[in-house]
Amino acid sequence: MLVKLLKGDPLEEQSLAERGTENLLLYAPEAGGCQAGSRFLEDTKVIRKSAKEQLRRPSRLRFVDNGIMTTPAGENVVPQNCTVALLGFGTVGSSVARILCERSNPHLRLTHILNRNVARKKVDWLPSSVQWTENIDDILSSSTDIVVEVIGGLQPTEEWIRRALQSGKSVVTANKQLIARSGAELLALARQMKQQIQFGASVAGGVPVISGLQEGLAGDDLFRISGILNGTCNYILSQIESHGIPFATALREAQKLGFAEADPTEDIDGLDARAKLAILARVGLHCQVNPESIVACSISAIDSIDFDYARQLGCTIRQISRAELKKTSNGNELFVAVQPALVDLASPLARVEGSQNLVVATGTYGGETVFGGHGAGGHPTAVAVVSDILAIANFKQRAQFEKPDVAPALEKTCAVTADFATRHYLRFSVKDRPGIIASLATILSHSGINIDSVLQKPDCPKSHLPFLITLEECKASLVEKALQQINTLDFMVQACLHLPIL
Repeated sequence: MLVKLLKGDPLEEQSLAERGTENLLLYAPEAGGCQAGSRFLEDTKVIRKSAKEQLRRPSRLRFVDNGIMTTPAGENVVPQNCTVALLGFGTVGSSVARILCERSNPHLRLTHILNRNVARKKVDWLPSSVQWTENIDDILSSSTDIVVEVIGGLQPTEEWIRRALQSGKSVVTANKQLIARSGAELLALARQMKQQIQFGASVAGGVPVISGLQEGLAGDDLFRISGILNGTCNYILSQIESHGIPFATALREAQKLGFAEADPTEDIDGLDARAKLAILARVGLHCQVNPESIVACSISAIDSIDFDYARQLGCTIRQISRAELKKTSNGNELFVAVQPALVDLASPLARVEGSQNLVVATGTYGGETVFGGHGAGGHPTAVAVVSDILAIANFKQRAQFEKPDVAPALEKTCAVTADFATRHYLRFSVKDRPGIIASLATILSHSGINIDSVLQKPDCPKSHLPFLITLEECKASLVEKALQQINTLDFMVQACLHLPIL
């Protein structure tokens, strides 16, 4: 690959491979600026200077055609062996071990596995050299380079990860709840100990969204991230939509097929997705947000009739996690929520079926970038874990000769709110009688809310009559305040279902 600077510059062309750089900057005079991937940066003078400084900086490594690293003197650099200890040998852990043992990489070696009841867990396809243990101290006192945590939970995993970093070991984890709550502290500890902690598998399983945000979109100014982050919810909603079955039936099918846990609360109530969204907000938008401060709404109130109404509006329903950073006169404001929502059928989010995940990142310069794929399962998640292991191994290799820049991005101070301004979907179930629409319209009007449309399916029982009101764009807080009064009216059979229309 070549970097091209201004015509006539003494550094008009330089081989990136020869300079050991991993960044690509293309100067395009005809485009009026510098191009990084598909993103244009307008300040050409700054970029030109940055590119020249980057190319003139002496590099201690070169890459020859066969991909072997060499020193400036031309001596080959022999890759060091990197040893790995695995905490947990469940679905993901066993898949990680299988990939490490089956892939041909003589410089990456699994040495330890920690699990309860190791006598029951041992398998014959692992090398006999792998040491099994039930004691974390056996791993922390060893010479292992990388500790991989795939046990889950907050404790004792957080304590173990801290001790691993303090003992000079880098860490890979797929633990979304831990990273969402303590990620910033663990990253700071890793930098203090000159180690790394990678967590690419903590969001969207095998989809490389974390590395995509950290590296692939580092040149953009991201201000919005939205997506489908929970495969269980997406599978259940897809089943309700395609088969017209009740929520409870779809949940039972998901549990039977292994897509939902015996206790599905964390998934269907949005708690799993909000932990992932907190991670994405920090990585992509550089906003630290406690997952408990993110509003999360359950999908359990969604019925097949909601998909009927959604289709009439040109939409479908998905559990959407979204975070949007807005700069106001009072500072930065982070709008963030996890909730079922109506999405336009033309949206990429509407086309996600089954247990797939999808993330859409929107930036000032690059527009929308979409990441999609399998968000769960042993093998997809294990691929993300092993990719993080390889990233750390490569980092350690480069660190022998260069001092990589691991300075953290500056995090913004943000006020957190769920008060998005959107159109709204209100599905009512009432005991039919004259004057219901008039009563609802009066309350909405007094709240400063305009009705956009009213839809009602024919031939529904009058004792439990469903109908739909859509609202013009307004803040969610106005609607919720009006619904507090509406839900007390004597003709209401059940609480109104309120969904945003995106």
